[in-house]
Amino acid sequence: MKNVSLVSRRKFEIKNVERPILKKDDDILLKVCLVGICGSDIHYYKEGRIGDQVIEYPFTVGHECVCRVEEVGKSVTSFCKGDLVVVDPVTHCNVCDQCKQGRFHTCRSVQSMGNPGQLEGALSEFIVMPQTCCYRLVPAFDLKTAIIVEPLSIAVQAFQLLKDPGIKKIAILGVGPIGLCVLMEAQTNGIMSIYITDKINHRIQVSKQFEAIWGGNPDELDIVEKILSKEPDGLDAVFECCGDQEALTQSVQLLKPGSTLIIVGIPGVDQVYFNIHELRRKEIKILNVRRQNQCFKKAIDHLKNKKFDASLFVTHVFDLDSVENAFETVANYRDGVIKAVIEFSS
Repeated sequence: MKNVSLVSRRKFEIKNVERPILKKDDDILLKVCLVGICGSDIHYYKEGRIGDQVIEYPFTVGHECVCRVEEVGKSVTSFCKGDLVVVDPVTHCNVCDQCKQGRFHTCRSVQSMGNPGQLEGALSEFIVMPQTCCYRLVPAFDLKTAIIVEPLSIAVQAFQLLKDPGIKKIAILGVGPIGLCVLMEAQTNGIMSIYITDKINHRIQVSKQFEAIWGGNPDELDIVEKILSKEPDGLDAVFECCGDQEALTQSVQLLKPGSTLIIVGIPGVDQVYFNIHELRRKEIKILNVRRQNQCFKKAIDHLKNKKFDASLFVTHVFDLDSVENAFETVANYRDGVIKAVIEFSS
């Protein structure tokens, strides 16, 4: 089978390798159809690391995938060959203190697909994952919509952490794929006053198609001044979705006292900072979103019920031989890209 590995920063190699085999009775052999390129994949592509997670080359990235079942283990009864599935990229032990508390995403022995030192990624023709990570889709489910399940599950997780039905006015700073998912989930939660910012004007325009009431580019105007001129008391919550220090600073300035900052983006640096006096005087709560926890089914249901149009997400489709071009397109924000995918076959 074909496998795509990073062999150095910004350099892929496509090679033929042995197809993986089932080692456990609850394993499923999956034929990969689509792999989405995530912001974390771009960190590994450009820098070879995220914080202390450093790639040892060669390494296969990718964790957003839509697959078809090829073969099942002896104890698998809920799936059969040909089933269309999306894959939760994270495995857990089910016995540690975190798992016993229902915090499977912070399992002490967590293993995540496409993470250095854990599991190889999805950029292969075939992968093996346990059945607990697989979620069946109806046969007619659109593949390019299905690829949104994993990032949308992170937005679902963000709102489950927030647990505040009184939220009415929010901002989303950074509307790449994750930020757009947060925007869609906000609407599902009945929030209509949604302000967005991004440094790419095309993404601002797309966000307005998802009914954001205002959008601005922080490189072109003072977004704090503009938003507070419309909401002088401040906002109920801000979702920081770009991993940017400037956006973190703006988030605190936009929030009203007693409100919440939800950090969804992954910074490219090891440390970020806040004005502690402003943070303290406003008594701002900070929530960090770590992947998702049992949110896949809810994300699938939202997409299946067409609560929002996900067709605007996948703007670019590349074949396997164009993987480097795909990553360069995303890394350099070329050609109005929002979500790029690598297509294997269906």
